[in-house]
Amino acid sequence: MSQQEMYSEPLSSREFQFTIKDFERVRQLIRDHAGIFLGDSKFDLVYGRLARRLRATGIKNFAEYLKLLERGDAREWEAFTNALTTNHTAFFREPHHFDLLAEQLRALKGKNPIVLWCSAASTGEEAYSIAITAVEAFGSWAPAVNIIASDIDTEVLETAKRGIYPEERVGRLEPERLDRYFIKAAGTHGPQVQVKEEIRRLVSFRQINLLQSTWPIRAPLDAIFCRNVMIYFDRETQLKVLKRFAPLLHRDGLLYAGHSERFSQAEDYFRLRGKTVYELAPAWRQGIAP
Repeated sequence: MSQQEMYSEPLSSREFQFTIKDFERVRQLIRDHAGIFLGDSKFDLVYGRLARRLRATGIKNFAEYLKLLERGDAREWEAFTNALTTNHTAFFREPHHFDLLAEQLRALKGKNPIVLWCSAASTGEEAYSIAITAVEAFGSWAPAVNIIASDIDTEVLETAKRGIYPEERVGRLEPERLDRYFIKAAGTHGPQVQVKEEIRRLVSFRQINLLQSTWPIRAPLDAIFCRNVMIYFDRETQLKVLKRFAPLLHRDGLLYAGHSERFSQAEDYFRLRGKTVYELAPAWRQGIAP
C-alpha cells in the first residue's frame, strides 16, 4: 500500500507529518509491548490518537516522540499504550456466558473461595456483571467469590474502580437489576449511576499486561474471562497467552472467550465446550499434561 493510499485526508491538512516509516515503528512498538496487531487500515486511527500525545508533551514531530518511547520513558509508555488500546464493553455482553457462569458457580457451592479472573476488564462492566451473577447465583450479597479484574490500560481501570457510568450505558439492563444494583451517582455531570458498594467490593482491580513476563495471579482459578482481546493478537501471541492460562485453571475451570475468537491452534491446551467457552484439554484435566 502506498503512503497516499493510507491517508484519508491530504498531507497538507495534517498538523504533524506522519510517514509510513513512523507508522511501522508504532506498529512494532505496540506489538512488542502489548501484543496488539495494527493493520494497514489503522493508519489514520493511530495518527489521530498519537497526535494528542504530541500536543500533550509539546513534541513537534513523530520521530522525536518515538525516540522518547524507545528511550524507555515509563510514563509516556503508559500513555502510549492507553492511547492505542480499544475499550468496547457493556454490561452482560454475550449474555449466554453469564447464564453458564451462574450454573458453574452453583455447582461450586461450598468451595471457598471461588476465584475468577476478568483479564480484559476495560471500564469494569464485565467484572461487575460477573459480580452481579455471583450475587444472584448464591442469593447473597456476600458470596464466597474472589473476582480479580485487570487491564493494560490504567485510565479505564480508574473508571472501573469508581463504577460510575452514564445512564445510557445501563439502558439495556432489566429494570429490576438496575434498581437493585445501582444508585444515582451524586455530584456528577449529567445523569449517571454508580454500581452499589456491595457489588464493587467483590472486585479487585489491578493493572496487568498479558504479555508481561509474570502475572500476579495465583492458581487455581475457576474461570478466566478473556473476551474480545485475543482478536488484537496474532495466532502466535494468542497461543503464547493460552499456554499460560492453562496451568492457572482448575481442572474443571472454564475459559470464556469473545464471540469472534477461535483457538484451534491451542487444541493441546483447550477444547471447545460450548459457544465460545473452552475447557481444559483432556491431558490437563487428568493432570498428566507436561
